[in-house]
Amino acid sequence: QVQLVESGGGLVQPGGSLRLSCAASGTTVSTNIVGWYRQAPGKQREWVAQVRPSGSTDYAGPVKDRFTISRDDAKNTVYLHMNSLKPEDTAVYYCNQRDTWGKGTLVTVSS
Repeated sequence: QVQLVESGGGLVQPGGSLRLSCAASGTTVSTNIVGWYRQAPGKQREWVAQVRPSGSTDYAGPVKDRFTISRDDAKNTVYLHMNSLKPEDTAVYYCNQRDTWGKGTLVTVSS
């Protein structure tokens, strides 16, 4: 059974940092694109970043230069390093591979 489990969310002040983790089982994070998405209250889910099997990465405009996606093949885990967080980054963050989604982890940016 393929599973993706997110962790690392929490409450952080504006300008702060968090690292989210997406641990995979039943699949290998290096064999297909793994993406991070987020859904803010009252809004549609939106794509944030992705890492390709080659290791190349892509980012949505609002997070480019603030967020970094990385992959640890030995741990079969993908990370999202988030810096310079803003209140508008508040959302539930999900990771995805093909048709599998995790349950999400809540990030709240507030003073």
